[in-house]
Amino acid sequence: MNHYAEGLLAAWDNGTTMPLITTRNTAFNWNDAYAVSAEIIRLRRARGEKLVGRKIGFTNRNIWPQYGATSPIWHPVYDRTLVHAEHGTATLSLANSCQPLIEPEIAFRLRAPAPVHCTDPETILQAIEWYAPSFEIVCCHFTDWKCSPAEFAADSSLHWRLVVGTPVSVDAKNIPALATQLRDCAITLNRNGETQDRGKGSNALDHPALALAFLADILATQPAFDTLAAGEIITTGTLTAALPVKANETWQSRYENLPGVTGLTLRFTE
Repeated sequence: MNHYAEGLLAAWDNGTTMPLITTRNTAFNWNDAYAVSAEIIRLRRARGEKLVGRKIGFTNRNIWPQYGATSPIWHPVYDRTLVHAEHGTATLSLANSCQPLIEPEIAFRLRAPAPVHCTDPETILQAIEWYAPSFEIVCCHFTDWKCSPAEFAADSSLHWRLVVGTPVSVDAKNIPALATQLRDCAITLNRNGETQDRGKGSNALDHPALALAFLADILATQPAFDTLAAGEIITTGTLTAALPVKANETWQSRYENLPGVTGLTLRFTE
């Protein structure tokens, strides 16, 4: 699988597309995809990149039919792909991106590894240090976003950049209320001041904490990868449709009924 990983990483670096893996290997499956992902991680670490968190993709089942998705997927976030928005605003160049889309999400920072085989959001939130609004910019290195579900996973699970807004600390005594607020919060996604889509917290696998639970559970079956650790930033998947972006646009997310979170502004340049 090394040659697939090398090809995908070169496409990621250069912002280009590549031929489908499945045209050369019709048996390419989920195990193969994560073997490619593991090799990409090895290659990126070898050139000095550090794993600082994880992205979880396709947690919003509403968009599965559009992409032919059948399951959530995941990949690391690296120190070179993480952007912290100061005062809720950031500027990002789209240089070397490939068919970029924007996804408004909710990010967590772990205070402890998330529990495995847990389906109770309140229990999962005890492992969270803070939450924050986030934008993930996803890219696909197959033409027109047309590929198999396993190829999406192999393609770094589409991760390109993660922009994280102002964090809000989790107070243990408020976790029961926060569990409800994270599930029920509403979000509006605007481009240049005009609303493009709306969503809610429950679009991420019924609850953002349950998206984190998916990650903990799948990693328990994948010994080739690092287990979750305190300090990691985890972004839990898009709450709206994923929408195309281009230079000279300004995108804003607005959250309602999520304490301490108003939104995030992201400006794109060439």
